[in-house]
Amino acid sequence: MKKQGFPPVIDVNTEILILGSLPSDVSIRKHQYYGHPGNDFWRLLGSIIREDLQNMNYQNRLETLKRNKIGLWDVFKAGKREGSEDTKIKDEEINQFSMLKDMTPNLKLVLFNGKKSGEYEPILRAMGYETKVLPSSSGANRRSLQSRKSKWEAAFKC
Repeated sequence: MKKQGFPPVIDVNTEILILGSLPSDVSIRKHQYYGHPGNDFWRLLGSIIREDLQNMNYQNRLETLKRNKIGLWDVFKAGKREGSEDTKIKDEEINQFSMLKDMTPNLKLVLFNGKKSGEYEPILRAMGYETKVLPSSSGANRRSLQSRKSKWEAAFKC
């Protein structure tokens, strides 16, 4: 089944962009980035920026990210995938990253949420951005919660 990604959550003030792969089925149903309650994204990011993102409604989460100069997007515009696992994504269409130079002139750092999105890190590094691939925020990646949290925190201290 072909699945569509979401438009970017960015503006001219964005300095940090977090790129996932493709929204999960739950996220697609909710029309929200990281909409699955088992995904630790909002908890991880909330602890880094010292905001209770987990308990905000979605619109307030996005406004808080923008206030903190953080943007969200995915590597893939669309792709075929049964279920929500990144490893099952096929026939992916990559987003047009060339638009970032105009839409986010202050962008300095691009963070990749997980291995699948991280496969495209060389593209954004070649565009002149500092990049880092982070452990996935997926609830399926909870084995080393403290290690993952410290890697996320370190990425934001650049």
